[in-house]
Amino acid sequence: MQKTPIKELVSKFKDTHFTLRFWDGEEIEVGTPPSQFKIILNEPIHTMEFIKSYTLAFGEAYMNKALDIEGDLYESLDAILKYKRHFHTHFHLLPHIFHTSTHAKTQKQQVSSHYDLGNDFYKLWLDKTMSYSCAYFKKDTDTLYEAQMNKIHHILKKLYLEEGQTLLDIGCGWGNLLIEAAKCYKVKGLGITLSTEQHAAFKSRIQAEGLTDLLDVKLMDYRDLIDSGLKFDRIVSVGMLEHVGRKEYPTFFKAVDAVLKEEGLCLLHYISGLTESPGDAWIKKYIFPGGVIPSLREIITLSANHHFYTLDVESLRRHYTKTLLEWYKNFEAHLPEIETMFDEKFIRMWRMYLCSCAACFNNGIVDLHQILFSKGVNNTLPMTRESLYK
Repeated sequence: MQKTPIKELVSKFKDTHFTLRFWDGEEIEVGTPPSQFKIILNEPIHTMEFIKSYTLAFGEAYMNKALDIEGDLYESLDAILKYKRHFHTHFHLLPHIFHTSTHAKTQKQQVSSHYDLGNDFYKLWLDKTMSYSCAYFKKDTDTLYEAQMNKIHHILKKLYLEEGQTLLDIGCGWGNLLIEAAKCYKVKGLGITLSTEQHAAFKSRIQAEGLTDLLDVKLMDYRDLIDSGLKFDRIVSVGMLEHVGRKEYPTFFKAVDAVLKEEGLCLLHYISGLTESPGDAWIKKYIFPGGVIPSLREIITLSANHHFYTLDVESLRRHYTKTLLEWYKNFEAHLPEIETMFDEKFIRMWRMYLCSCAACFNNGIVDLHQILFSKGVNNTLPMTRESLYK
């Protein structure tokens, strides 16, 4: 059997059982039968594509129908991604993906390329809170909506809000967290975003909810906070830190420091990596251009450099696997509508995105952390987690 990059790779998959069929009709069994799924290569994948990046080669092949998978897509990717340590990317061969600008204008374009696909698209497969981040499943039977509301109130409790306080949401999305904060705690909130679609929808929602005296939303870059003169008792950022870029993490903390009052609290909710990495080539090219996943240790270190005290760290990794699978289920349920919006290549790309990310969380390739910081020692807070999150 002639050795190819694909055969060499799958030879390392000792505990996964599937069939691999090549374009010339050759079939090989990987692992010990019976086969759980089948990968079908409809045409060759150029060796150079594998040299550059395994995930980019496979992802593009699936998008372009050069590769098909017979069987459950998530379960197949979950089985394959157990061996992610054997996947290689030569970052220097992909400068257009891994050496992107962190300039404010560039980052706005990168954010818009994902979040401005259209509110109508996201409404089809997100829950009615329009929360596009990890949910919090208190019970296995929680619906996606219940789990997203759990997540929002889990965060709000950690922020220890009191009536009349001010709350900033950096990267506020469609605004449901701030709306709940205003309704439940009577705080005054500001959301900032770079997405024009999210901004318009949140602005409309504020008016519809009758919360114009408590809430506002601005199209604003986080860097503009530094010289804004604004001050807040509490700051929250959910799923935004991944878009900042490693070189700009100190700037992000400088911005938080500039607008957070002394003894104020800041909660970061973000996808994290076990170690520092430039990222995944396929995700960066097609899903989140310019996106970088921070490690837990580098964010903790940076917070200390800016004299923030770490009060609490929590992992919600397995909750994100379940969240992504709920999104995938909704996506598939609304295929007729989605097919009127986007072509087949986009649909295959989005399937790969949702299922591969779910598999990455399930296999611990990535994590989800919530970190609660205090600016200053803050001895006025309760001494135990139980009383803090009552």
